Amino acid sequence: MTTLPYLDPALPVSERVADLLGRMTREEKVGQMMQLDARDGVKEHILDKHVGSILHTSPALVLEAHELTDQTRLRIPLLIGEDAIHGHSFFEGATIFPTQLGMAASWSAELVEKMARATAVETAATGIHWTFSPVLCIARDLRWGRVDETFGEDPFLIGELASAAVRGYQGAGLDDPTAILATAKHFAGYSETQGGRDASEADISRRKLRSWFLPPFERVAREGCRTFMLGYQTTDGVPITINDWLLTDVLRGEWGYTGTLITDWDNVGRMVWEQKVQPSHTHAAAAAVKAGNDMVMTTPQFFEGALDAIERGLITEPDLDDAVARILTLKFELGLFEDRRRPSPARIAEVLGSHQELNLEITRRSLVLLRNDGLLPLLPGTSAASAADATPAPVKRIADASPHDVSSLGSETSRGPRGLRLAVVGPLADDAQTQLGDWAGSSGQVTWLPDGHPRGMITTVLDGLRAQVPATWEVTHARGADILTLQDDPAGAFFPDGQPRPKVVAPAPVDEAQLAEAVAAASEADVVVAVVGDRIELVGEGRSTATLDLLGGQVALLDALAATGTPLVVVLLASKPLVLPPSAAGAAAVVWAANPGMTGGTALAELLLGAIEPSGRLPISFARHVGQQPTYYNQVRGQHGDRYADLTQSPAFAFGEGLSYTTVEYSDLVIDTPDLTAADTISAHVTLTNTGTRPALETVQVYVSDLVTSASWAERELKGFEQVTVQPGTSVTVDLTLPAAACTFVNAAGERVVEPGTFELQVGRSSRPHDLLRAGFTIR
Repeated sequence: MTTLPYLDPALPVSERVADLLGRMTREEKVGQMMQLDARDGVKEHILDKHVGSILHTSPALVLEAHELTDQTRLRIPLLIGEDAIHGHSFFEGATIFPTQLGMAASWSAELVEKMARATAVETAATGIHWTFSPVLCIARDLRWGRVDETFGEDPFLIGELASAAVRGYQGAGLDDPTAILATAKHFAGYSETQGGRDASEADISRRKLRSWFLPPFERVAREGCRTFMLGYQTTDGVPITINDWLLTDVLRGEWGYTGTLITDWDNVGRMVWEQKVQPSHTHAAAAAVKAGNDMVMTTPQFFEGALDAIERGLITEPDLDDAVARILTLKFELGLFEDRRRPSPARIAEVLGSHQELNLEITRRSLVLLRNDGLLPLLPGTSAASAADATPAPVKRIADASPHDVSSLGSETSRGPRGLRLAVVGPLADDAQTQLGDWAGSSGQVTWLPDGHPRGMITTVLDGLRAQVPATWEVTHARGADILTLQDDPAGAFFPDGQPRPKVVAPAPVDEAQLAEAVAAASEADVVVAVVGDRIELVGEGRSTATLDLLGGQVALLDALAATGTPLVVVLLASKPLVLPPSAAGAAAVVWAANPGMTGGTALAELLLGAIEPSGRLPISFARHVGQQPTYYNQVRGQHGDRYADLTQSPAFAFGEGLSYTTVEYSDLVIDTPDLTAADTISAHVTLTNTGTRPALETVQVYVSDLVTSASWAERELKGFEQVTVQPGTSVTVDLTLPAAACTFVNAAGERVVEPGTFELQVGRSSRPHDLLRAGFTIR
C-alpha cells in the first residue's frame, strides 16, 4: 500500500504539511484552528467540529479523544493542552511547586528551569503536549487577581526566569518525548489594568510597551518559545486579539516570530459579547483570522462564524492556510502522527509526584524573611549550609538538637529544663489545599479533583513544626479566625458566554470563641507562630481585590496575639503582597511564603527553627496601604515631592529585599572600565563581608542609572545579579560584568538606544537607595 506523503516520516516537515493541507476541506481547516473545552465532552468537538486541540482533559477523556480522532477521515492528531502552571496542576498526585511568584523569590533561573523540566516530565507521561506557561506579565498593581502567576515587577528578572522556564518545558527539542510546548503569556500589557481589575482596558502607550512590557516576550520569542498566548484586554481601544501593530509589525515583523499564536479563553467571542467591537461571531472570526491568530481557544461559535465569513466573502479559504500550517507543523515536529503520546501508565507510576526533593529545594529558596528582631532562628545552635553548597540545606536533624539551645525561652521545672512551648495559630496554619495556591487541584478550574491533591503529599506549617521540633518541645494549635464567606453574585450565576461567575467574597466576622482559644494558647506559649494570608476565592481570573488588607478575623487575631506579649512570628502565606496591620509589622519576625506548594510546611519549619538560611529576595514590592498602588521600584522620574500628603510613598518592603540570619556588608565597589563605548563590557568588582556567625547565600543586585536621558526614564533598573555564598567571618570579592549595550532606554521616538553620557552602577542587597553602593562610568 502506498503511504500518503503526509504520513511518511522520512519526508521533510514542510512537505508533509503542504501535502496534508492540500487534502483538507475548509471545515477541517477551521476545526484545526479551534481548541475546545473537553469538560463539555469530546465527541462532538472531534467528529463534528474537527477540532485541532482540546484542553482541561480528564485522564479518561484523553484516551477517548484519541480513539475518536482515529475514526476521522485524515486522522490528524490532537494537541492536548493543560494549565500545568507550577506543576501538573490537575493530575492527582503530581508534584505541585510554589507558585510562579514564589519561585521568583529564589532569583534562581537554574531552579526555575529544573521545575519546568520536572513538570514537563510528569505532564508528558499523562498524555499532555502543551502547557500554558510561563506568565511574562509585569505585576505592578497588587489588587490584580493574577499577581501570583507572574515573576514579579521587574522585566529583567522576568526575562531571566521565563527564559529558563521555556528551556525546561521544551527540553532538548520537540522530538524529546518528555518535551511539552511552552506558552509565553499574556502578550502583551495584560497586567497593566485599571483599578487592578482583571482584563480591563490597558491604558498603555507603545513607548511604555517597548520600555518594560515587551522585552521579556522579545527574549523568549527569539530563543524559540513555540507558542504565544494573547491577552484578554484592549489597548487604545483595540483588542490584543486583532492588534495588528503588536501581532504583525512587532511580533511577526521586527522579531521574526514564526511560532504559533493562541487566543486566551473566548477572546474571539468576547469581541462580540463583552468588548462589543464586532457585531457578530462571523465578523469576529474574520477579524481574528485576518489578524494572524492560529488557535482559537474556547469559542465554539468560531466554527460556524469562520465558515459563514468565507461564504460572505469576508475572508477566503486560503486565508486559513498559514494558521493551519503552523498548527500542523507543531504536530509533525512533536511526532504525533507516528506516536500520539498517549498516557503511559508505566511512566505515570514512575515519575508522577517524584520530584519532591527538588520541590523542597525550590521552596526553601522561595521563602523571604522580611523582619527579624533576633527571635529567629528558634534553634540558634543548629548547623546550616556548608561552604561547598550554595543552596541552604540542613546538615543535621532538628529533632536531635538540645533543648538547651532555647533555654532562654524555656524554664526550670521539677523535671529539669523543659523545651519551648510553641503555639501555632491562624486560619492557614493547617490548610493544605490553600497552601498550593491557584491552578492546583481544588482551585476551581476543573471538576475531577473536588478535594484537591492528596493530603498525605502536603506538609502544612503545623505538620512541619510538629515533625521537626525537639522531642521536649510542646506544639499547640488553634485556628483563631476565619477569612471569608461566599455569597451569590447579584448579577447572576453565569456570564453572558455561559461561564460561571465566581461567588462574591464577604469578610468573615470575628469569631470570639476562636479568638479566645488562640489568645489562651499564645498566653501559655513561649513563642506564637501566626499563619495568615488569603484564600483561593481571592485569587485568579476575575478575582481582583479592592483591598489588600488581611480579611475576616485575621487583623483582630494578630492584634490580640500581639497584646499577649508573647513573641510573635507572622507567616504570611499569601498569593501576593498584602498590607500588614501594625501588630504584624511590629512582630518579632515576619516571613512571606507566597503559596509554597506541597513542601511548604517542611521548608517553613526548617527556616523558623534554623536548619536552613533564609535566602529569598522579594521579586515584588509590598505596599503600606492600598492607596499607594501601583508600588514598584523603577517608576519614572518626576513628581512634586516624594510622598503623599498623608502617607509615605516608600513601600513597606521593597523589590530585592530579604533578610538572612547573618549580616553581609558591601564595600569597595570599583569599576575597572570607567570610560567605554556601547560595544564594550563594563567590568567591576565589589567586596562582601559576612560579619555574623552563620553563612549566607547573598543575591548581589546590579542596577544601572542613566543620569540624564533625552526622554523620561526610571531612576534605576535591574541589569544583572549574582548569587554568592559567604561564610561567617570571611570576605569575598565578586566580579561583575555587564555589556554596555544593556544600558539602554527607549527614547521619545520609541527606539531602544544607548545614549552617550554619564551613568551609575549601583550594587547592593536591594533596590532601596540606601542599600546601594555607587560608582560612575561614561559611555562615549
